[in-house]
Amino acid sequence: QVQLVESGGGLVQAGDSLRLSCAASGSTLSNYYMGWFRQAPGKEREFVAAINRSGSSTRYADSVTGRFTISRDNAKNTAYLQMSSLKPEDTAVYYCAADLRWPGLQESTHLYDYWGQGTQVTVSS
Repeated sequence: QVQLVESGGGLVQAGDSLRLSCAASGSTLSNYYMGWFRQAPGKEREFVAAINRSGSSTRYADSVTGRFTISRDNAKNTAYLQMSSLKPEDTAVYYCAADLRWPGLQESTHLYDYWGQGTQVTVSS
């Protein structure tokens, strides 16, 4: 079983950048596909990005394509979400998640087995 802890959130202005980290413990991160999701107040949790076990393949939501980059460093047991050109509509709690059972770059929250506690990202206009 893996434990996930996100960090790196904060309050930024529109156009700024942030890098979120997701540190894993209790298991080897390279065993898992990883995903980032976000949830804004009053909205459902939505897919942001996913990455395969080796880091060679990624998938993004249309709303973040070209602005966000997902990556991982298996040696450090950490996944990352680099966010650039942030917009007020990117404001949300961001969660990382680990998928052990379902090979592929999954967009459904139901296919992820483990979740972090989330980190708040607030983008002011």
